[in-house]
Amino acid sequence: MIGQWRLRAAFAARLSRMYGREVPAYAQLVDVSREVNDDVLRARGAAAERLGSIGRVTAERHGAIRVGTPGELRQVARVFGALGMRPVGFYDLRDTAANALPVVSTAFRPVAKDELDRNPFRVFTSMLTVCDPRFFDADLRSRLTAFLDGRELFGPELLGLADRAEAERELPGADAERFLELAVQAFELSAEPIDRDWYAALERVSAVAADIGGVRSTHINHLTPRVLDIDELYRRMTARGIEMIDTIQGPPCWEGPDVLLRQTSFRALAEPRALRAADGTVTRGALRVRFGEVEARGIALTREGRALYDRLLDLVDERATHRPAAERQEVARAVWSEHLPSTERELAERGLGFFTYHPVPGRPREGRPSTDLGALLREGWVRAEPIVYEDFLPRSAAGIFQSNLSSTGSRDGDREGSAYDAERLSGAMEREVLDPFTLYERQRDASLVRVARELDLDAVPR
Repeated sequence: MIGQWRLRAAFAARLSRMYGREVPAYAQLVDVSREVNDDVLRARGAAAERLGSIGRVTAERHGAIRVGTPGELRQVARVFGALGMRPVGFYDLRDTAANALPVVSTAFRPVAKDELDRNPFRVFTSMLTVCDPRFFDADLRSRLTAFLDGRELFGPELLGLADRAEAERELPGADAERFLELAVQAFELSAEPIDRDWYAALERVSAVAADIGGVRSTHINHLTPRVLDIDELYRRMTARGIEMIDTIQGPPCWEGPDVLLRQTSFRALAEPRALRAADGTVTRGALRVRFGEVEARGIALTREGRALYDRLLDLVDERATHRPAAERQEVARAVWSEHLPSTERELAERGLGFFTYHPVPGRPREGRPSTDLGALLREGWVRAEPIVYEDFLPRSAAGIFQSNLSSTGSRDGDREGSAYDAERLSGAMEREVLDPFTLYERQRDASLVRVARELDLDAVPR
């Protein structure tokens, strides 16, 4: 019997091999990521594994896919449910970039710490907002709906096996093999000819809309390894002649703790595709929709820490407005140094970062420890272990999408957009979209309960 986490690990590995065959530059990205990680591990020793073992970091991937309808989203949730992955977080990308991005997203991932430690594979999944009148007028919306309703992304055999794996949390060997075969096939790039005029009509709205609704299948849009030094990876990829996007999205490189998520990618490559003209003739063309992304993960921030992060982004925007784009990172580093704690302990004491807390073994027990968490840290009663940020940032995701688009598309700013939120997405999937902050809070709070018990405190530290 093959359990869910082994299914998840096998699926991630096979998907990575498949994508490497389809996009050779991705294989280069994985190789360079591994080289950088090995070098960082040699240079920093145990400190390099502060936010995850090298085994986990090396195996770690996040994928990205796009679907067109609530029904398709519900089906893909069943496939990922078979792998022990649940929808976490709601991301609205429609107003986060200058380019037209008519999608809302969630991320499927494991949620329990032991499952994340075994294999933290996650998939950022976007759904086309067909109902949003800012992007699609009544005629185009009607044609798009008919097109999407007429396709099948996931066959009944795959969905049946997925439901069994989710219900039973495992599959027999032969069924597991069949499930993996079908699941990987579902995300391969199709060789079926694309209706050129239909694709172009959607592309005038958004290249992302065309990538979702202009084809009869879905595919992996990018697959992302994790790297310990993303700035060094950016330099090495550029030195190899790989064209990278202009910047690294997310927090700047600075002297303080790594927080949240930093991402970059190589630019979308022209991939040969078969295009069908109105008269039925098929010609060879090329489309630029897929790219290679890489990420560096940091410490998860609390609600207060995240609010501060968002304010700092606004402050960077304000200060960098009239300065050359090349100086933006310098501005960001200065802002971070002014406003963010320079140590993990201060991040914990100020309640800005998520940590688990553990009594310090062998400490002389003179006096009575406080129930104040800051005092326990300062006096050496407990130590703080950072909780890795497992999720995504809407502005960064939109920045990656935007950097790989060749046109801005169109969005009618005079019209009001249709409402989407986590509750609506939950209804579409018939499963709850989990709040990432709640997941981190549970992990932190459980550790504080253990601290109170082991130190015989009168109350749980705060």
